[in-house]
Amino acid sequence: MNIRRTIKTRKAMTAVAITTGLVLAVAGCGGGDGDSDDKPEKGSSSPAASKGGDDGGEKEEESQAPASDKVLAEVKGEENITLTVSSAVRDEGGFVTVSGKVTNSGGKFWAAANWRGEERELNKNGSSVAGASLIDNAGKKKYLVLRDTEGRCLCTKFTGGVKPGQTADWYAQFPAPPEGSDKVAFQVGAMPPASIEISESE
Repeated sequence: MNIRRTIKTRKAMTAVAITTGLVLAVAGCGGGDGDSDDKPEKGSSSPAASKGGDDGGEKEEESQAPASDKVLAEVKGEENITLTVSSAVRDEGGFVTVSGKVTNSGGKFWAAANWRGEERELNKNGSSVAGASLIDNAGKKKYLVLRDTEGRCLCTKFTGGVKPGQTADWYAQFPAPPEGSDKVAFQVGAMPPASIEISESE
């Protein structure tokens, strides 16, 4: 009697387990259909999100695009030369470094002959910015390009000159005007003075 009851009980439990499994399987299939119903909605919103992402990407690319070279001043003068000043930085060592570009827009080779200065000490600095100066109108002072003990300027020498249509980088170092005297004029050769503002080194 006990063995028969046990067998019957096991059969009943097995039937219940199978039924429960089928119910869960059907429910699972139904859940799957429900998920598939949601997919079109998610899919329809995906292009919008993607589009927004693309727009955001374009904006990010625009914000990260390299900025054009900074220009403090630009003057045009002798022999179709364009002088651009892009930086004037006061360093802790007590000097100012001015730098920029020079462009030969003419049709002839340019040797910067008038830029080396008239001082006898600067004669060895041909084709250079040795004759440049910073003029502090407020302080009524003129600062000449720094030079070493042999008279060589701390500035660019245009070795070989600048050919027509070419652009060359240049720099020149000067004694620093007193702090507070930040608005000065850079002048070289027969070029017009270029008004610039000195910034502090970072």
